[in-house]
Amino acid sequence: MTANYTERAAKHPSPVASKLLRLMDEKKTNLCASLDVLTTEELLKLADILGPYICLLKTHIDILPDFTMDGTVKPLKELAKKHNFMIFEDRKFADIGNTVKLQYSSGVHKIAEWADITNAHGVTGAGIVQGLKQAAQESTNEPRGLLMLAELSSKGSLAHGEYTAGTVEIAKSDKDFVIGFIAQRDMGGRDEGFDWLIMTPGVGLDDKGDSLGQQYRSVDEVIQGGSDIIIVGRGLFGKGRDPAVEGARYRKAGWEAYSRRVGL
Repeated sequence: MTANYTERAAKHPSPVASKLLRLMDEKKTNLCASLDVLTTEELLKLADILGPYICLLKTHIDILPDFTMDGTVKPLKELAKKHNFMIFEDRKFADIGNTVKLQYSSGVHKIAEWADITNAHGVTGAGIVQGLKQAAQESTNEPRGLLMLAELSSKGSLAHGEYTAGTVEIAKSDKDFVIGFIAQRDMGGRDEGFDWLIMTPGVGLDDKGDSLGQQYRSVDEVIQGGSDIIIVGRGLFGKGRDPAVEGARYRKAGWEAYSRRVGL
C-alpha cells in the first residue's frame, strides 16, 4: 500500500518536504492555490481567504507592479504563519548555474530569502541545481526546496520523453535540495531511495481548458496517477467564483482522492 504523508514525512531527507508533508496531514489538504493576480492587495486578500484550505500558495511574484519586500512579502509571510501554509514562487529558472544563483538571491525580489520552494527547468543541465542551492545557502538560514519541471500541462509542451527522463536524472544529483517535480504523474525513484513530491497543475473540477492552451484534468485522475499536490488557479477565484466555497470544494476533492489512494 502507498505510504501516507505522515509516514513519508518521518523519513524524508529534505526538511522542506518533511515540513510540507506534515502540514498536509495536519490540515487535511493537498491543495496548492496558484494566485496569478496583478496587485499585492488582491494577492493578500485571496491568501487570507484561501489560507485555511491550502498547504501551499504559489506566486508569480514578477507580475506584481506594486511589489515590495515590506508591502508584499512581509504580510504574505505573516498570512502563511497565521494559516499554516508554505510559499512556492513559480520562477521556473532556466539558465546556467551562476546566472540563476544571482536571479534567485538578488534583484528586487530576493526570492531565496522568503520562498520555501521554487522550481527550475532541466534544459541547462545539473549546474542549475547547484547554482540555486548555493544561493539558498548564502541567502538564508531557513531550509529551501527545489522542484524540477518534468512535465507541463499546456498543449504542445516539449517537456516529455527524453527531456523528462533527463530532468529526472538531474533531480538525482541532490537528494536534500531537490524535493520533487512539477509533473502530470509519478516519476518513480523509490527503488533508488528517492521520495519525490509530485505537484500537478492543470487541475479542474469544472473546466476542460482555455483559449491559450491550458488543459485541465480531474482531481481523481491526477491523484490516482501519483500526484501529491493539486495546483489550482482560476478554478478557485475566477470570474463568478467564491474563493472560500471553491477552496473548501477542491480541498475536499483532493483529500478524498488521496485517502482512497492510500487506503485511509
